[in-house]
Amino acid sequence: MSESPAVSDALFQVRGLTRRYGSKTVLDGLDFDIRRGECLAILGRSGSGKSVTLRQLNGLEKPDGGSIVFDGVDLVTLSERELFPIRRRIAMLFQSGALFDSMTVFDNVAFPLREHSGLSETEIGETVRHKLSLVRLKDVEGKMPSDLSGGMKKRVALARSLALDPEVVLFDEPTTGLDPMTTATIAHLIKSIHDSLSVTQVVVTHDLALARRVADRIGFLADNRFGFFGTWPEADASEDRELAAFLAGREEEDFHAA
Repeated sequence: MSESPAVSDALFQVRGLTRRYGSKTVLDGLDFDIRRGECLAILGRSGSGKSVTLRQLNGLEKPDGGSIVFDGVDLVTLSERELFPIRRRIAMLFQSGALFDSMTVFDNVAFPLREHSGLSETEIGETVRHKLSLVRLKDVEGKMPSDLSGGMKKRVALARSLALDPEVVLFDEPTTGLDPMTTATIAHLIKSIHDSLSVTQVVVTHDLALARRVADRIGFLADNRFGFFGTWPEADASEDRELAAFLAGREEEDFHAA
């Protein structure tokens, strides 16, 4: 099963997505939809193009070919200025968290509100505290990022990504470098935010436990394309050998020997 058909509730419709770096083709003609309100996990081995795919979805990178239609608008055709209002609707949680080291937690979460919302400082304060409560943080507004654990930084970054009430949140390896308990907390937050706010989510991850917990559907990247795209029951029943090896956690030499 290589791809899902177009559906009426598709928020993203991606066709022929191609990305090259020099002579190396990383994405080779991807066709897929992302449904409004779903959580899609993009899986694959290291170097398979997962994060590259994610960066196309809010225009951080321009593809070398294809179209990325978001809510009826092809992002590929937009200038950097024209992408600004789109990026207010599509938040991204970077792998590193990308907090401003010189700002307090409060100012980090408040930053997009001050830049784009026109809210008063009182309203900004209320919004910041509400977003921090969504990620289960309180009494941290005055702390600096250097005072926080890795998991807390991820949660602050998640609160900041939610500040402008986006329709879509893109997660790039949200549990990398975290211990199992913190990873479970992040998984719970992704799931609870999806359920309570009805946002569309795309999660790039190598963490199968996380993907199984949060994703409605998965896309498995292999050989520069989606070798599989569908639900978990469909994935578990698939006869695709590389997908089966990946889901089973088999070593690379074992897969090739099979």
